[in-house]
Amino acid sequence: MAFDQVKMLQQLRKAQKQLGKEIIEVEAGDGAVIVQITGELKIKSVKIDPEIDLENIEELEHWIEIAVRDGMTKAQEVAAETMKPLMGGLGNLPF
Repeated sequence: MAFDQVKMLQQLRKAQKQLGKEIIEVEAGDGAVIVQITGELKIKSVKIDPEIDLENIEELEHWIEIAVRDGMTKAQEVAAETMKPLMGGLGNLPF
């Protein structure tokens, strides 16, 4: 492997490590549900406000779905922005 390719792989690993530390927080239901997702698209935490009415479980489920969906979308955008500068050089790597 050429020096440039090794350097590119090192930069890629560094970016992936950075994404693991990146936390995206999204809320739904006016703060009733808060979801944290890492830049690696892993759910870190789900918090539910203890003051919400749990008699309407369908509404709570809907808020969780919204928070997870929106969080994943934002995490994907963060990951894409982080990786974008590195993606051009990957076409030259032998696999």
